[in-house]
Amino acid sequence: MSDASSALIEALAEYVEAGQDALVAARKSLSVSELEARAIRSIGAHPGIRPSLLREHLDVTSAGVTTLVDRLVGRGVLRRELDVEDRRVNHIFLEVDLDAEPWSALGRFDTEVHAAIRAESSEAFHGFADLLRRVTARAQARI
Repeated sequence: MSDASSALIEALAEYVEAGQDALVAARKSLSVSELEARAIRSIGAHPGIRPSLLREHLDVTSAGVTTLVDRLVGRGVLRRELDVEDRRVNHIFLEVDLDAEPWSALGRFDTEVHAAIRAESSEAFHGFADLLRRVTARAQARI
């Protein structure tokens, strides 16, 4: 492997590790587990998600989703709303604002990376994005 490709692989590993470290620190400060953090972020991205779809996103059992949602509802992080057309179905919403403190910590690394990217030249990040797409496609084709 060339020095340039090693440097890129190293930089990508550092990026992934920094993101994971930031999320671990956020989870600790919020006293939420990894699964709870994933659920909160998933519900934030899909307000009103049904438990069955959340189960698929998290790759857990139905009982696991029920327990998780019950726990987060009890903590005031989530709320359930019954479907107006089918009272057997409920939808899950956040009761916290992921854009406000302290919950914004869950997405702070991504927010800061986006800001840093906007500060770079467009040629730099377009070239890098193209490189990542090509490399990703090659790797996926070989799996």
